Amino acid sequence: MKINQILVRPRITEKSLSNTKRDVFSFEVSPEATKHQVKASIESLFKVHIVSVTSMIRVGKTVKVGRRMKLKKRPNKKIVLVRLKKGERIELFQS
Repeated sequence: MKINQILVRPRITEKSLSNTKRDVFSFEVSPEATKHQVKASIESLFKVHIVSVTSMIRVGKTVKVGRRMKLKKRPNKKIVLVRLKKGERIELFQS
């Protein structure tokens, strides 16, 4: 997989910004991506050293849509938490 297929977007939330103080950064990635692919793509893209990668799958919600209130399921999302070497930062998360 290519880098633009692996990394979907950075997760910039209040919780993820508070985790940056502990050198932990969060990204939304492709559901098919493995931890090794995520580690290699982030290291090459941002020029940082990764200590650990933790992944989780957020199950998509069921929502009611339309006039007849049909149920529709939103897609699942895969989120990874990446711990960097002490002192390293990703400028994308700096506020």
